[in-house]
Amino acid sequence: MIGSGLAGLTFALKAAEKGSVAIVTKRSKAESNTAWAQGGIACVSSDEDSIEFHVRDTLVAGDGLCDEKVVRTILAEGPQLVRELMQLGIHFDQRTNGQGARELDLGREGGHSKRRILHVGDMTGREIEKTLLAAVAAHPNITLFENHMALDLITTEKLNMEESVQQEVRCLGLYVLDEDCDKIETLGATVTVLATGGCGKVYRYTTNPSIATGDGVAMAWRAGAEVANMEFMQFHPTCLFHPKATSFLISEAVRGEGGLLLNGARERFMSRYDARLELAPRDIVARAIDAEMKKRGDSCVYLDISHQPAAFLQSRFPAIYETCLRCDIDMSKEPIPVVPAAHYQCGGVKTNLSGATSLLGLYAIGETACTGLHGANRLASNSLLEALVMAHRAALHAAQHEASFSQDLPEWHSGEAQDLDELVVIYHNWDEIRQLMWDYMGIVRTNKRLQRAATRLKNLETEIHEFYWNFKISVDLLELRNLVTTASLMVHSAMSRKESRGLHFTLDYPQHDDAFCHDTILKRSQNS
Repeated sequence: MIGSGLAGLTFALKAAEKGSVAIVTKRSKAESNTAWAQGGIACVSSDEDSIEFHVRDTLVAGDGLCDEKVVRTILAEGPQLVRELMQLGIHFDQRTNGQGARELDLGREGGHSKRRILHVGDMTGREIEKTLLAAVAAHPNITLFENHMALDLITTEKLNMEESVQQEVRCLGLYVLDEDCDKIETLGATVTVLATGGCGKVYRYTTNPSIATGDGVAMAWRAGAEVANMEFMQFHPTCLFHPKATSFLISEAVRGEGGLLLNGARERFMSRYDARLELAPRDIVARAIDAEMKKRGDSCVYLDISHQPAAFLQSRFPAIYETCLRCDIDMSKEPIPVVPAAHYQCGGVKTNLSGATSLLGLYAIGETACTGLHGANRLASNSLLEALVMAHRAALHAAQHEASFSQDLPEWHSGEAQDLDELVVIYHNWDEIRQLMWDYMGIVRTNKRLQRAATRLKNLETEIHEFYWNFKISVDLLELRNLVTTASLMVHSAMSRKESRGLHFTLDYPQHDDAFCHDTILKRSQNS
């Protein structure tokens, strides 16, 4: 198991009932995209809502590319698994209804026709992470390795075994860098699971933590697994625009509770872009903000919820309220400056409904996977639900279908690799990738911008490949290698889609084209 967010920890807890589980995480155990999730979990939990309503909202947001069978399965199985989370100790916020009884305090976010977001203030992910880590720590069959970064998956193809042992290529485990000991270890595994989160750090501006460097997608790609829909990167419309908090998300729930978007002249503008106003899906709101900023030459727009009582804001959004205050912004009295920022990877390693990839023995769950739920644009707060359901389904499938495979795996050999004394090269390339992706592969794209990105990324890949083979392995170098691979896959996918759909908007092809109403699937050739 690679990753310690909601998906990884849930899989570990389920799989540990059948055997031993090792969790490898490249930073501390609590550092994950899950821990940064503010909004909550989208889940049908009231009599006013229904699975059909949730399905409809998800399909509309996905703009024609959702797999309806996947959507129905995940949304239908979600409520039971959310109840299991509650039994573990997650206490979602409640309120007193008109009859004086306590009930779940359900939030509403963009694209949702009903209130269905279960939350713990605006720190839902942090509470989930804390609860699951406590359960993992208490389980005797789970071992957690912090500060261990996966280098690459080990496959029968790499070991030249596929013809003599079996017909299909299989994943046998992985190489891992123990950062504390500066040593590369070989880990064999009957089942290997990628739960490494997304790739937001491929962009200059993102709401993601520093760990989100596309590791799972890059490793799966190098191992030969199929990757799908990497052109669909979701930009969250409202990231705090302030030098003291450059990656801080202002939750969608703020708009769900009545927050209004204003331009630099303090005028509402969403009526010019969508009848759902501030509660339109994220792709529409992000493009509207981008257009408004460019039209007026503004550096940001504003999110105003000052009409709500201060006591309500402090209770409902404690982390946002305090963070804004530290930046000298009182959200109960003034609007919050916000800009769009890269937020969620809707594509990823292609899987089936059991989390299995096209490579035997390899599973992918959570944000690093592409199941078909999100289509061309993720409906807000569906991601935690997907991680929960797919971790459960992957654990069941792995226990029922994965036979043991015994093989001695070779140790890692560093050869004549030298210490890299020019770290400035790594940092320069890192910055260049993130800036060119923001400029050329952003909210609005063109053929020329994508071609410029592809050309420069190809050169960068060559440079970074030379670094990787000539110098000693480090976390910085591994993340850079994964970053450039993931960026290249995103640009390649975007160049393949000659239409605008969901999160992929290009000025050269501004309309839908039914000829492209399908997934963009990429697979590495064996000689590449």
